[in-house]
Amino acid sequence: MKRKLRFLPAIVLLLSVFLVGCASQQPVTLTNPEDDPWEAYNRKIHTFNMKLDKAVARPVAKGYETVVPEAPRRGVRNFFRNLSYPVTFLNLLLQGKFEDSLTATGRFLMNSTVGVLGFVDVATKVEIPEYDEDFGQTLAVWGWKNSRYLVMPVFGPYTARDFLGRSFYGYFSPISYVAREYNNYIPMVVDLISLRAELLPFQAELDAANDPYVLIRDAYLQNREFNIYDGNPPAPDYDALLEEY
Repeated sequence: MKRKLRFLPAIVLLLSVFLVGCASQQPVTLTNPEDDPWEAYNRKIHTFNMKLDKAVARPVAKGYETVVPEAPRRGVRNFFRNLSYPVTFLNLLLQGKFEDSLTATGRFLMNSTVGVLGFVDVATKVEIPEYDEDFGQTLAVWGWKNSRYLVMPVFGPYTARDFLGRSFYGYFSPISYVAREYNNYIPMVVDLISLRAELLPFQAELDAANDPYVLIRDAYLQNREFNIYDGNPPAPDYDALLEEY
């Protein structure tokens, strides 16, 4: 029980990552209204999460942005992105993308050595591709294509599939490993604060939305589909949509 309570501050910050990160894309209409059958519940949790973000994560991120200059902030983000390699590498293997897994390994090694533990993103400068894979995407590749939208208290927006996939994340992420095995949550908190600060410019777009819930939901689902299909999602079946009317 104590471990869960000590983990809560990091989860509060994680919430902001989803809330604002999703707002960086233009909303789209759901192609399948059945993707959000729990909307009444989701909206209540969304309201709670937004208040929590405003009261906790956003002020902390603004303070971090004020105190830490831009160049060091960028280095911190590069460092933590580099540490996502084990999760990305494993999921590339699970999806059968063996060549991409070798590229991801080369990118990690270059940034970890020449890039001084990843603080300098040398790999991007020499045009080595960056991959972002997780267990939710792997489950989709394995056949779980469509999943209901689900907003979790504190954790923020997911689908049922992605939330299940997230449960495996902590076993392979170095940051989560340090928190779990050494009871040290400082790296996790710094990671989440730095990412929340990076996403602050998108707050105005979220605040200006007529319905922030719809903006976040549709952008999240669009982004997940984009990632699952490696940037080339299938075109909507307009004929089928017309038949419904």
